[in-house]
Amino acid sequence: MEIKDLENSVETIKRDFQSLIPQNVLEILTNYALSIVVAILIFFVGMWFSKKFVKVLGKSLRKVEIIDETLVRFIENIVYYSLLVVVILAVLNNLGIKTTSFLAILGAAGIAIGLALKDSLGNFASGVMIVLFKPFKVGDSVNAGGVSGIVTEVTIFSTVFQTSDNRRIIVPNSSITKASIINLTANPIRRVDIVVSISYEDSINKAKDVLRDIISKNDKVLKDKDVSIAVSDLADSSVNITINVWVDTANYSKARSELLESIKTTFDELGITIPYPTQYVYQYNKN
Repeated sequence: MEIKDLENSVETIKRDFQSLIPQNVLEILTNYALSIVVAILIFFVGMWFSKKFVKVLGKSLRKVEIIDETLVRFIENIVYYSLLVVVILAVLNNLGIKTTSFLAILGAAGIAIGLALKDSLGNFASGVMIVLFKPFKVGDSVNAGGVSGIVTEVTIFSTVFQTSDNRRIIVPNSSITKASIINLTANPIRRVDIVVSISYEDSINKAKDVLRDIISKNDKVLKDKDVSIAVSDLADSSVNITINVWVDTANYSKARSELLESIKTTFDELGITIPYPTQYVYQYNKN
């Protein structure tokens, strides 16, 4: 009797379990798997299309002369991420997730998201300001955000710099706009300022003649611009002469180095002294 009751209990459990499984379970699994496959295809095709569209858009914008590279790359970033959002919404919709409800939830949580992403939104706003007011563009040599280097890219949240020692530094846009920006290559020409010290025993006129000759022989110095060679300070141990010459911005560093080297070697040949601090060591005899 007990065995019969046990068999009936097992049969009841089996029947109840089967009632929980839909009769068309295979059809449901097939449809769900198909939806996943289609969603994956939508995602990858959408990503491919987004990248292709942004690439074509970038080429078209670069053909317009009034649009510089900085603005082109910024627009590319905006369009790419916008298309990416559309692709994600299409994937969610294909999986049966109501995107209207999803958008409603995002809208309701907008304040919380805004507070959580206030730094990112600040960087985005700063990126818009950089693109609109153009304090610099891609390819400029800039001191900004505590970094010195050549601007290689301005994205919606950050600016990318390439330093002279080949480092890639990414700086948040808000760090750039909240401080001073020094654009070293904004203008086609720059002034080279060099201070040369001579001793009080040397002739100022002779030193100025030598400096004038050195400057005239340097092919990077612009000859149609004024050259200034004047005494700027009578220091404790030297007479300081300041040189101001103009060069093309692209030649600034090389011209400065060449002038400094020529000044030192020529002064050495002609016996003009360049004073430098001398440290005296005193010895005390102990009694």
